[in-house]
Amino acid sequence: MSAADPRDPPPPAGLLRERGFRLYWSAHSISLVGDEITILAIPLAAVLLLDAGPAEMGWLTAVALLPSLLLSIPGGAWADRQANRRRAMIVSDLGRFAAVASVPLAYAMDALTMTHLYVTECVVGAFTVLFRVCNHHVYASVLTPDRYVDGNSLLSGSRSAAAVAGPGAGGGLVQVLTAPFALVLDAVTYLVSALCLGRIRAAEAPPARHRGTGLTDGLRWVTANRDPGLLIAGVAMLSLFNTLLVTLFVLYATDELGLSPGLLGLVFAMVGLGGLAGAYLAPRVVRRIGLGPAIIAGFAGFSLPLPLVPLADGPTPLVVAVLAASQFACGCGVAVMDISANSYLIAVIPPTLRSRVMGVIQTSNFGVRPVGAVLAGTLGAALGLRPTMWIGTVGAVLSVLWVLPSGLRYVTALPTASGAPPPDATPADTPADNPAGNPAKVPAE
Repeated sequence: MSAADPRDPPPPAGLLRERGFRLYWSAHSISLVGDEITILAIPLAAVLLLDAGPAEMGWLTAVALLPSLLLSIPGGAWADRQANRRRAMIVSDLGRFAAVASVPLAYAMDALTMTHLYVTECVVGAFTVLFRVCNHHVYASVLTPDRYVDGNSLLSGSRSAAAVAGPGAGGGLVQVLTAPFALVLDAVTYLVSALCLGRIRAAEAPPARHRGTGLTDGLRWVTANRDPGLLIAGVAMLSLFNTLLVTLFVLYATDELGLSPGLLGLVFAMVGLGGLAGAYLAPRVVRRIGLGPAIIAGFAGFSLPLPLVPLADGPTPLVVAVLAASQFACGCGVAVMDISANSYLIAVIPPTLRSRVMGVIQTSNFGVRPVGAVLAGTLGAALGLRPTMWIGTVGAVLSVLWVLPSGLRYVTALPTASGAPPPDATPADTPADNPAGNPAKVPAE
């Protein structure tokens, strides 16, 4: 179609005129602002107020990620049995508000301890798992499938904008208010998010009526459906090795490459700028080459620039330019991958299995990150920073091999409702010749 073709779909921003999606997007965007504050404020509170050392900081990271490993699958099984997942998301926001607000309260009472911060991070992590496994049900209730890509583009844009502006704004708030009191604003963002979610009036998919606990249903569906299974395996491998890189990146950039905090902040900002570019490009890439090829292109765009990180060397301006280019390209690639892959998964997963499968996905994506962090510390101490960065880079690049042989390269459109299994189908009920409406068999639009 030409740019002037009247049959072209409206731009993604037009979705904000739709009340249900506008409230959902507002809740998502507002909580992202708070997340950026938390990323800085809680670790800084541990370091500046409680003199936390490397071991304590490692545990602080681990307890925040542990709920993703332990609770995503049982949380998904529970969520699929609920009629109102939006209510669970509101409870999650209120729970995170209470946990985060307890930190400045404890500090004001001179009772803040590392144990308090560990518990706070664990509680926030647990409620975040609940929020995520319910999230796709609510997303699917406020948009029709033909707008999934555009909606995810707007959500990715919010995430990238927060990544660009958040570190500076969060650092400024911590400096002006001190770390504990900066968390007051974070806590308020969860309240605002809960208020926005509470005003949504949209019918969700009916609850599943599965037998027993349903804990294995999501895993059975993933293993029975080749293309989504390969995609999820690729995401898990990419997340594992990218965590290894991220864990050591600051230490590598400062100790090995000699970058100042200001230059390091500039490099980090390029990830967000790349993400904004990717959010803008993703719907156009999908319409040009198809949904599945866009997923594969996103994988490649995220991983292939990573070798520039361990290759960086020489004068400081050259090092900054190389790292900035790498981070910008990675940010663009991951945005295209997230937008297209999330849209694909929301469409292809049967509604009655959505949270159980999302529990498996959350475990694969976030649950492997503590393992990546431990590997980073172990390998970094044994082999040195640059060799360990190479290991992370090679592993991330090789993750694309999971999706290349899949049928995703033939997918040009979202799966249609006719390809989905009947209501309340379990993985075993899905036809073997076209599992879950295998999108490789969906014709191009």
